[in-house]
Amino acid sequence: MSVESDVLAANQAFYRAFASGDMAAMESVWAVGEGIACAHPGWRLLIGRETVLESWRGILGNTPPAIACRAPMVLFAGEACAVLCYEELDSSVMLATNLFRLEEGRWKLFHHHAGPCREAPFVPAAESDAPLQ
Repeated sequence: MSVESDVLAANQAFYRAFASGDMAAMESVWAVGEGIACAHPGWRLLIGRETVLESWRGILGNTPPAIACRAPMVLFAGEACAVLCYEELDSSVMLATNLFRLEEGRWKLFHHHAGPCREAPFVPAAESDAPLQ
């Protein structure tokens, strides 16, 4: 596997944990060290692993929304990288940035930020599972 495919696999693990409501899987995708943050749409900025994971416990403790990651793109910056993608969330579309860094040889999420966008560059999943390029 290439480094890019490893990062995309880590990103997919995040969305799989989100979609399935699997809190143990969600905990495993997040970094353990310092500098962890999350900005859910409409929330205040959350700082620190425990604060971020507590927010996910609340979100996943309810019925998790149907979510799909679309058109992911990896940007590398030294020993960290960003995955820019669209989140198809129920009937809306969000633009998301997921930041990853290597921890003990595995790509771990250390920041997630999502917010609404006007339009998606893909056909909704109801019409096609393949994102447009």
